[in-house]
Amino acid sequence: MEGLRRGLSRWKRYHIKVHLADEALLLPLTVRPRDTLSDLRAQLVGQGVSSWKRTFYYNARRLDDHQTVRDMRLQDGSVLLLVSDPR
Repeated sequence: MEGLRRGLSRWKRYHIKVHLADEALLLPLTVRPRDTLSDLRAQLVGQGVSSWKRTFYYNARRLDDHQTVRDMRLQDGSVLLLVSDPR
């Protein structure tokens, strides 16, 4: 049964949003449980948004680029905050 669950997670998709605090934008993204934060950054670049020198936060926790959607415990409808790094 566990193998079936792991196999189905490959097809699972979450619809999340990224809040760009500096520009007051809320962008929708579709992600998979195995996607990393680097994959999310690539999707944002595809939408014309640079995430260079910006940090992601979820539930007041700073996120690392190597973390997966599953590691971050994101769910359908989750909102990530993307803020500029302090200079």
